[in-house]
Amino acid sequence: MNAIKLLDVVALTEDIPKRKLYRGQVGTVVEILDEDMYEVEFSDASGRTYAMLALHTRQLMILHYTPLSA
Repeated sequence: MNAIKLLDVVALTEDIPKRKLYRGQVGTVVEILDEDMYEVEFSDASGRTYAMLALHTRQLMILHYTPLSA
């Protein structure tokens, strides 16, 4: 499994209804808080941030825009 890095684009793997965030929403890692905890910023199509919160590795999936090497 690839390690999550700063500025990676990630998607939620679970709903967080208290924050009105749902599985599949896309955000950007803006800070590494711990080895399995990341600050993720969620922005709309205009670039306005609508949520920012700390999330565990298990709550995130890295999105890849190019083929991965074996």
